[in-house]
Amino acid sequence: MAAYESKQKIGPKRQVVGAHYGLRDWLLQRLTATVMAIYTVILVVWFFGASNFSYDGWAGIFALQWMKLATFVALLSLFYHAWVGVRDIWMDYVKPLGLRITLHALTFLWLVGCAAYAAQILWRV
Repeated sequence: MAAYESKQKIGPKRQVVGAHYGLRDWLLQRLTATVMAIYTVILVVWFFGASNFSYDGWAGIFALQWMKLATFVALLSLFYHAWVGVRDIWMDYVKPLGLRITLHALTFLWLVGCAAYAAQILWRV
């Protein structure tokens, strides 16, 4: 009877809890990659269309509010993209739970620090 009951928990009737199943992260990584690609196209178009390649030219483009916002969104996309990738590496290859949680925390804190530093740089220009 126990073997029959265990077979009944296979498929759509089984209760799935407590794990990342990845579809959301997979979709968000594709979305963040698209955001970064669009931002790269904007920078390349500006670079080839610009005539002023000095510091003033770069400061001028990044002084525009929409460019600051676009840059910050691209950086947030980069940081989330990196978080998902590095987190998956830690989950797949680091087996001791304490070490894995420590690496997750350090990675998260480092990425948050980078985002804060990037915001400070952007809004100083």
